[in-house]
Amino acid sequence: MAQNHVSGMEASAVSVLKRAVELDQGGRLQESLVCYQEGIQLLMDVLKAVKDESKRGHYREKIKGYMDRAEQIKAQVNQMKEDGKYHEQIKISEDATGYSYEALFKPYISSSLTEVWVEDPYIRHTHQLYNFLRFCEMLLKASCKVKNIHLLTSQDEADNSQQSTALTDMKDSLNAHGVTLDLQYSSTIHDREIRFDNGWIIKVGRGLDYFKRPKGRFSIGFCDYDLRQCQETTVDIFHTKHTKTL
Repeated sequence: MAQNHVSGMEASAVSVLKRAVELDQGGRLQESLVCYQEGIQLLMDVLKAVKDESKRGHYREKIKGYMDRAEQIKAQVNQMKEDGKYHEQIKISEDATGYSYEALFKPYISSSLTEVWVEDPYIRHTHQLYNFLRFCEMLLKASCKVKNIHLLTSQDEADNSQQSTALTDMKDSLNAHGVTLDLQYSSTIHDREIRFDNGWIIKVGRGLDYFKRPKGRFSIGFCDYDLRQCQETTVDIFHTKHTKTL
């Protein structure tokens, strides 16, 4: 039983570290750093459970190699942040899956994150309002202490009663969780941008609305956004030492 447990942990570590290497080779540095750190922790858990000294030596060597690479990436990312030159691009292809808000934003969420600004002209229709709600839920579950979320969007000109009611309900619900939702409207807003007060800026070409409509209410991907197909879009990630307020 114990051996099976170790094998399971090792398989998890291998899977995460394989992803880390792929992201590293693709130039997606911050994402790869997060995966390296998770994978190293999993390997360290394996090391603790293994008694055979030759195997322990093998795991120690592996851990050291991955730790060295993680440190190199960390130094590289920090230097790029310091120089204001960090730019990473993710291309989400048509029908791709695995891009839930958790998957996309997790690498840029840190324990120091307390305030978020969302600029998105299309938080109006039912599915878009649910997208924003899911984004807020993701922040509440993440390893941070978000206290303020600012939303700048445009009003639904045809009928803004649903939009207004939904966003007011979200404001009350977030408030009950100790989070303030600040709502502002603009008739000229066009750009889509999400800013974190830890310096990260994420620009998704389609804003939060990059998912395809599921085939039905009982089809895979309706509840789990990691399994939902995406529309083709580009995500640009930047870092600035001074995150501007709206």
